[in-house]
Amino acid sequence: MVIFLKKFIISEKERIDDLQIPIGDGKSLSIIQNTDYFSFGIDAVLIANFVRVKKNAAIVDLGTGCGVIPLILAAKTDLRHVTGVEIQRDVAEMAQRSVALNGLEDKVSIVWADLKTFGNSASYDIVVCNPPYKEGGGGLKNANRHRAIARHEICCTLQDVAYAAKRLLKPMGKLYLVHRPERLVDIMCFMRENGIEPKRLRFVHPSAGKAANIVLIEGTKGGRAKLLLEPPLYVRDENNNYTFEIEKIYGRI
Repeated sequence: MVIFLKKFIISEKERIDDLQIPIGDGKSLSIIQNTDYFSFGIDAVLIANFVRVKKNAAIVDLGTGCGVIPLILAAKTDLRHVTGVEIQRDVAEMAQRSVALNGLEDKVSIVWADLKTFGNSASYDIVVCNPPYKEGGGGLKNANRHRAIARHEICCTLQDVAYAAKRLLKPMGKLYLVHRPERLVDIMCFMRENGIEPKRLRFVHPSAGKAANIVLIEGTKGGRAKLLLEPPLYVRDENNNYTFEIEKIYGRI
């Protein structure tokens, strides 16, 4: 396990994006992204917003990528600490530089590790994951290895994520996942197999009248069987603009 030292070197293929989320002293959250790597999308922003964080919570984000979920959680909630776990060393190093860029080292750590072997105790209140959506043999593989790992179950599967959550969560701890609706049955089965009961579910639709293309789900380790289906979330309105709720999630209103 390696935790990187902070650096501020930006390569020619990297850019700094302003997330427009306040972090104090008139500054807003920034993130480093690389054109060769997988860039985060709306699904990462939505799952970060879906997570319910109690004061002083200890959180781990499995497969953190560029670190956007830990950064958003650290900026918007009263957590104690969040750890981002990333199997790709160069991607993890870039995420750590984003943490340093925002001065959030006291709240966020990035660890280069495999989620299948990370951690050895049930010490987290919350596990978050935006896992690869495509099964190992499903869909067209991307020639870029970084993007292929982010999109396909090459380094981890849904079963691996559910088992890791079982190991890492305290009793009654929460698992939060974002995925595609077509994998919902698999998600629920793997959660239950690992003692995590699905408790909240929300479908995200591109717009009204269109089928959902994202699902957000919360489960409780050792929870009782009772599932709450929340109202659907629509990304765009009839004029193809972001809806009020999406604008609010992004902090624009």
